[in-house]
Amino acid sequence: MLLVLISFLGIHFFLTQSVTQPDAHVTVFEGDSVELRCNYSYGGALYLFWYMQHRGQGLQLLLKYISGDPVVHGVNGFEAEFQKSKSSFHLKKASVHLSDSAVYFCVLSAQCLRLQGELNKNL
Repeated sequence: MLLVLISFLGIHFFLTQSVTQPDAHVTVFEGDSVELRCNYSYGGALYLFWYMQHRGQGLQLLLKYISGDPVVHGVNGFEAEFQKSKSSFHLKKASVHLSDSAVYFCVLSAQCLRLQGELNKNL
């Protein structure tokens, strides 16, 4: 049996919004399910993202919540559920693989990143 080590960090923004990932490390067996918790504090419109980073590589976007259906399906079997009443956006995967060993980041943005792409088109 192979152990999969998934570690992640909390990211904090300004004084008016914050993201907390309560668990420093999560260790599971290959094939087990996993949940990585993310809690946020922010009162306005928000956009939530989960990224992963393998050792020595750049960030990879797993999924994002902008609006609509609170259950977001991402790449490689990852999903997250936006729960406004609990201020949470927990990442889940039904069956982890060794290739899922990485650092995971939950990110909160008060601005929609799609607008940046639209602005760049007009340059």
